[in-house]
Amino acid sequence: MYISRLVLDHYRSWSTCLLDLEPGVTILKGRNGLGKTNLVESIEVLSTGTSHRVSSSLPLVERGQSKATVRARVQGDGESDDYELTIAAKGAKRGRINGGPSLYMRSLVGQVPCVTFSPEDQRMVSGEPSVRRAFLDQAGALLDPDYFRSRQDFAHIAQQRSTLLRQLLKQGDQGADQRSAILASLEIWTGQFIRAGLDLTRRRVDLVAALAEPFRALYADLAGPGQEASLDYAPSLDEISNQTVSEGSVEEAVSLHFQRIYPGEVARGTNLIGPQRDDLVFGLNGMPAREFASNGEMWTLALALRLALFKVIIQSKQIRPIVVLDDVFAQLDEARRSQILAFARDQDQVLITAAADGDIPSLDGARLVDVDSLKTDSSEQEQDEEIRKALADLTRNGSVRESGRS
Repeated sequence: MYISRLVLDHYRSWSTCLLDLEPGVTILKGRNGLGKTNLVESIEVLSTGTSHRVSSSLPLVERGQSKATVRARVQGDGESDDYELTIAAKGAKRGRINGGPSLYMRSLVGQVPCVTFSPEDQRMVSGEPSVRRAFLDQAGALLDPDYFRSRQDFAHIAQQRSTLLRQLLKQGDQGADQRSAILASLEIWTGQFIRAGLDLTRRRVDLVAALAEPFRALYADLAGPGQEASLDYAPSLDEISNQTVSEGSVEEAVSLHFQRIYPGEVARGTNLIGPQRDDLVFGLNGMPAREFASNGEMWTLALALRLALFKVIIQSKQIRPIVVLDDVFAQLDEARRSQILAFARDQDQVLITAAADGDIPSLDGARLVDVDSLKTDSSEQEQDEEIRKALADLTRNGSVRESGRS
């Protein structure tokens, strides 16, 4: 699978862009600030519905515009398919496949699988739990057809329940009737929160179980003999991992847990437990990697996790994902560079971004794209389009007349 054409409209710094691509390795070269990362990020968003760089859609839309559009022509198995994603500055993303009807984002995610390696990957080990949950959500969207829906449903329910808890906190003991109404609503939303939370948690547990073994093996290959890594999911809903609780009793056990923590939730005005507080735990030689791993070891752990995701996608979907290496060679030592280059040579399509000549890997047959020239060409295309639109407007208004006519 590979993208043969990528078209952007009002995506971040790109007012417009048309980029023709080929299978194999393409290196996008240009100084910082030209929009190299924005180009490859658009493929990540088309693939997973989200970006590892931001948590909302607003930054993805060019300033002053109401929406951005990402279009990709994808080649695979002798067929060509066109995918279109519309990103609203405010509101839901929508998609189309081959010009068909408008689709929810959940129908588009995973259709064009892409695995991105970026400078921020080290934060998956060293950063906050939210960074690791974001990785799980992207990976889940690529591997589980219902994961994106499950994540959306839970996020909506969690927001509604949190709003009710804040209302209780703000109101205090005043207004008994209104408080009773809020409590009645809270009971309903709590039941939905538990069911949706358990569904999302189980999907994440299954996801981490699928990644754990290839992650362990890949880290051993990358780091060498005597190095052992582990990957575990740490749910805040302890009943999920409690082997003494039967499957049919899990929801009941979680409900009792919520009853115990209810006073604390009201006092703080927020949801204290649930998938929004879960974590992914990296272990290294029996110790917590976040606390004991060196920077180099953290990089290798993150690299092993991305490679594990790539491997599991191939196994589950029988498709080789598009690979994005976003400015990673500046962060890697020579040994890691060699390892990731060996990996890149075997893939259907690899997109590499680099700012400095020294960060451009030596790869036979790689295609080099000058992003500065691409930016200039795109600006000229935009100007031509504006002129055509202006002439069309003038013609409709009767302001342009045939020459020689009085």
